[in-house]
Amino acid sequence: MTKHYWWIIATYILTLFSGIIGIPVVYFLFHFDVQTIAIYYQIISFIIGAIVVLILLRPDIKKEPHPKAASWNTVILWSILGVFMAYFAQMIAVYIETMIIGVDIGSENTGMIMDISRHYPLFMIVPALVAPFLEEIVFRKIIFGTLYKKTNFIIAALISSFIFGIIHGEPEHLLIYSSMGLVFAYLYVKTKRIIVPIIVHMSMNTITIIAQYNLTPEDIERMQQQLEQLKTIIFIGG
Repeated sequence: MTKHYWWIIATYILTLFSGIIGIPVVYFLFHFDVQTIAIYYQIISFIIGAIVVLILLRPDIKKEPHPKAASWNTVILWSILGVFMAYFAQMIAVYIETMIIGVDIGSENTGMIMDISRHYPLFMIVPALVAPFLEEIVFRKIIFGTLYKKTNFIIAALISSFIFGIIHGEPEHLLIYSSMGLVFAYLYVKTKRIIVPIIVHMSMNTITIIAQYNLTPEDIERMQQQLEQLKTIIFIGG
């Protein structure tokens, strides 16, 4: 792994965890509302992190594209197909988690993001655009890409997708995050362009945010209860 890749990983880690020190420091200096400080600190931190990563990626950007890299028309096609592929993989993972493993429906991570977004709409750019960009660079281009050169697709995709799932902090939904990670890795290998999984990842997150933005917590809870009832009916019927 090249030195600038290590710097990118370090930047990503700093982006995720700098608030542990940064937020108390900002509060000490300005005494604003802690929650407001935390939200805007995250927004600024992620944007700065993305800019730094783009700067560090200059050697890769200047390189000639892979000889077998997809054309831009093909990029558009796979970006559209990729969204459907990722949703299909997610549906299978959700079915396995809920119907077979017995994991409760619903994501605390998504719920928290939506709650923040409703109160601070500007925050939506983080999960919709900035985070997917950073995650695809770190997990697909760097971690998966490095492992893929030394092993094979299955091993590289499983390891990078597992780490991708763990970093989201919901081990009970590891299968869902990992399934999407596998699709993103496949799209990267298929097209030889990291922009494709970035677009697909951004699209999925944006669709989720738009779909849930106007739903109240009560609406979401009611939908989850209906899905739980459906699961019970399926089990009884089986």
